Amino acid sequence: MAGEPQSDCLFCKIVSGDIPATVVRESETTVAFRDINPQAPSHVLVIPRVHYPDAASLAAAEPRIAADVLEEAGRVAADEKVDGTGYRVVFNTGSGAGQTVFHAHAHVLGGRGLNWPPG
Repeated sequence: MAGEPQSDCLFCKIVSGDIPATVVRESETTVAFRDINPQAPSHVLVIPRVHYPDAASLAAAEPRIAADVLEEAGRVAADEKVDGTGYRVVFNTGSGAGQTVFHAHAHVLGGRGLNWPPG
């Protein structure tokens, strides 16, 4: 069922503590942790504690939690001290866009110049 933890989901297992991660922030509705394959000096993932396969399905079902993910992304940027120099928040949706874990998540990237378009 949408919103419920999925036993085969890597990020659900991080939320439950069954798989370790380098957590940098937690809120009632989100968890933020360092990406294991960083694409910038600062690369943190912000995920909702509830399971939805992508940002669009999260926003449609639980817009308040989708907003919490974005709010936490801003807090991560401030904590990482990239809010003044610029940072990017990316939601990959679908395998064609590079999504590999089908649990909604935002990438917060900063700490170097980020050219556009990215790819």
